[in-house]
Amino acid sequence: LPDDYCNDIHERLVIYKRLANCETANELDAMHEELIDRFGMPPPHAKTLLECHRLRVLGKPLGIARIDASEAGVQLQFIANPPIDAARVLKLIHGNKHYKLAGQDRIKVSADLFEVAERVARTKQIFAELAG
Repeated sequence: LPDDYCNDIHERLVIYKRLANCETANELDAMHEELIDRFGMPPPHAKTLLECHRLRVLGKPLGIARIDASEAGVQLQFIANPPIDAARVLKLIHGNKHYKLAGQDRIKVSADLFEVAERVARTKQIFAELAG
């Protein structure tokens, strides 16, 4: 969160912890509303922070432990024994030249994603493809 949005470092740390503890989209929606009530409309960095937490919440049921989205694409790291169909993952990898295994527990999806909104949208699309 930018200093000019929330200028108290202690308050920012509390907000970060609360965001990290959100387990559902509804909890994140409530945090978003609280931020608006307390500090006004969130600037782009704050919106990105909220979207990162939304992706974390959306990826958890798929067994996704880590999400790295950059201009070159999206890499997902899974927990041990994720609750998704391994055959679906293999089908995605073999059926799409942009999907690759990146180690035992990772999938890398190549794409040109120059804007944060593109990264978020592509990550959500990958989640949908993994979920079936």
